[in-house]
Amino acid sequence: MEFNIQRQGRKWTRSEVEQKYRKLCPEKIELIEGRMFWTDEQRLNRLALLLENVGMDAAVSLGDPALWKQAIDERLKAQEGPRPEGVEDAGP
Repeated sequence: MEFNIQRQGRKWTRSEVEQKYRKLCPEKIELIEGRMFWTDEQRLNRLALLLENVGMDAAVSLGDPALWKQAIDERLKAQEGPRPEGVEDAGP
C-alpha cells in the first residue's frame, strides 16, 4: 500500500478511510511478547498511518536529531548503491 507521508499531518479523505483504516487497523491493539501487533509489517503499516496524520515534523521531534540524521544518511547511501572501485566519497 502506498502512503502519503508529508512534513505536516493531514486528514484522510473518505476513500482513504475505507482503503487504509478499515483494511490496516485491527479492532484492538494486541501486545505479543512485548511488541505491539504480530509482525513488523503490521507495525510499519500502523506507523505509516499515524505519520500521515501527524506528519514527519512531529515524528522527528520525538527523538535525537543526530540519530534521525544518521538513519537518513544510511538510507540515502543504500539508495545510491555500491560505488565503483577507486571512487571516494567527497564528504561534506
